Amino acid sequence: MMLKLGKMLLAGISLMVGIGLASEHVQPAAASAAGAEYYVATSGSDTNAGTSAAPWKTLQHAADVAPAGSTVYVRGGVYNEKLKITRSGSASQGPIVFSNYDNETPIIDGKGLPVSGSEGLVELADVNYVTVQGFEIRNFTTAFKNAVPVGIYVHGAGGFINLSNNKVHDIQNTATPSGSDRLGRDAHGIAVYGTKAPDAIHDLTIDGNELFNLVLGSSEALVLNGNVDGFMVSNNLVHDNDNIGIDLIGFEGTAPNTAYDQARNGLVKGNRVYNNSVSNNPSYAKDDNSAGGIYVDGGKDSVIEQNYSYNNDIGIEIASEHAGKSTSNITVRSNVIYNNRLTGIAIGGYDDERGSTVNCKIVNNTVYKNDTLNDYNGQLLVQYDTKNNVIKNNIFVANSTDVLIYNEYTKNSGNVVDYNLYFAPGGSADATWTWKNKEYTGFAAYKSGTGNDGHSLFADPKFVNAAGGDFHLQSSSPAIDAGHTDSAIIGTQDINGEPRVQGAAVNIGADE
Repeated sequence: MMLKLGKMLLAGISLMVGIGLASEHVQPAAASAAGAEYYVATSGSDTNAGTSAAPWKTLQHAADVAPAGSTVYVRGGVYNEKLKITRSGSASQGPIVFSNYDNETPIIDGKGLPVSGSEGLVELADVNYVTVQGFEIRNFTTAFKNAVPVGIYVHGAGGFINLSNNKVHDIQNTATPSGSDRLGRDAHGIAVYGTKAPDAIHDLTIDGNELFNLVLGSSEALVLNGNVDGFMVSNNLVHDNDNIGIDLIGFEGTAPNTAYDQARNGLVKGNRVYNNSVSNNPSYAKDDNSAGGIYVDGGKDSVIEQNYSYNNDIGIEIASEHAGKSTSNITVRSNVIYNNRLTGIAIGGYDDERGSTVNCKIVNNTVYKNDTLNDYNGQLLVQYDTKNNVIKNNIFVANSTDVLIYNEYTKNSGNVVDYNLYFAPGGSADATWTWKNKEYTGFAAYKSGTGNDGHSLFADPKFVNAAGGDFHLQSSSPAIDAGHTDSAIIGTQDINGEPRVQGAAVNIGADE
């Protein structure tokens, strides 16, 4: 879980270019599993045969007896029980699949059920080849400190796990915060904790889920923490929660060996993340605005692409909260980030006691009118200890403050900033950039004073309808064919899934 209290999707595995997921680890489709079908219904009995005509009654009984390669179809209705999955499928026989039946919606409801420590309403412990799809998971709550309810909790080690098309909501810890740190009231919608080493949680797919109305304390709606190596988080809706939306975490001691204690080799793609904020979260001070829509805190070697992140505290943040530790080799590309409260994209530690952001690429994003609090953090907030990062081919449009980039730390070094397109309501003469704690007013003064953005433009990007959320480029946009074809873009797709590069050169921004 996160301890931050200061200032703070479905493509195939083959698209995970350059992030190290082994090609032999391909998630098998549930339909390929040859085996028995079993049924669970609220009208059934666990002494039945588990057939369609004579279904079982409880999910737990099905989990206790279903063999590898089988599918457990769960009929619609409310199941007021916990589900602990400890049996595995196999590569030869196929996964164990827990699925809704037809178009029916089975509801796993935690109302009245106790929460013991960190516990999932649906829990997968040290399993391989398991799929959970098509459930509504709700109402797992506690008012006790240090109890952590989780909608779906995957932990230990294992792989070929698929969590798809589930609706997770009203997972809450409502304990009253106490003490100066306000810790101890935490919850998660979906949490994946790799707690062993060297064995990891790997070949993990989290696709098409909806997570909302979660009361998270100092934690996250969807989190991958510790020894998680090879994952895809895609096409999820994460919204209206009181803390971070999606988080990739390292260095928290989740894995017993520090060499393995980072979420890595992953893809966060095609998600829509919005209305996630700590503004009404009693675990935080009232002036805190630190909930990232998508956050990498200590993760590495991963790609964040084709996501929409808006109306959060921070659109996308890549940072490290742990002194002496780095978030590294993260590529943030082809995302649309707008109307977030504190800033659009943030990199680096949130103060000088944190860690660093190194060797990351922020390329071809559209970043529009963030900093809605008007705190002058701009569209890109460059925080403590950033080194050798590339910021290229992005569209940055300021809000009424006219602030585009804010970088107050002289320690930051080796960052390459170029081929971007800037625009601000006050025009080029009034736009401001702060770089290494020196403020520049006017585009020419900024370029001359910093040496940044020698090939960049200041112009209206000419979106189709930004006010209506349409950030496609008009045919007359100056962003078309104006970028630089960075290696992080070659062979990829834009926000719509269209190929890069088209035309004479890559476009600036998320839309090709």
